[in-house]
Amino acid sequence: MSAPEEIHEEIILDHHKRPRNFRALPDCTCAAEGINSSCGDEVKVFVDIKDDMLSDIGFQGQGCAISRASASLMTVRCKGRACAEVGEIVASVRAMLLASGDNLTGDLGDLIALSGVRRFPARVKCALLPWHTLEAALDGRTRATSE
Repeated sequence: MSAPEEIHEEIILDHHKRPRNFRALPDCTCAAEGINSSCGDEVKVFVDIKDDMLSDIGFQGQGCAISRASASLMTVRCKGRACAEVGEIVASVRAMLLASGDNLTGDLGDLIALSGVRRFPARVKCALLPWHTLEAALDGRTRATSE
């Protein structure tokens, strides 16, 4: 395993073992539940929006290390950002996970740790589930699937 792959694995494991923003937001602006029917991962994303910004974001659920780490990384990256910027981040993560090759664009920061998931097509749905669920919440839907 190369040094960057080892660092990415460490980031995934850290966010799995010590997820950030793993909590419900009882008075949130919007929330959605997501289910990955192929493996059973479940996530609920809570978003509080003020002045078109994600002032707070949290998640709860159960699932594999990739799903949980992806949700944790998502909350860290999106908290405090404008809704439009969050849409761009979601699109970048989706492109990164579904792209082939190594030509990743944009400043993904620690989200780049998820890029290794591309080598395991069955696990891409696990990594995308929190992101689909965030999109559903922001679109006013209450459910999302990673299909």
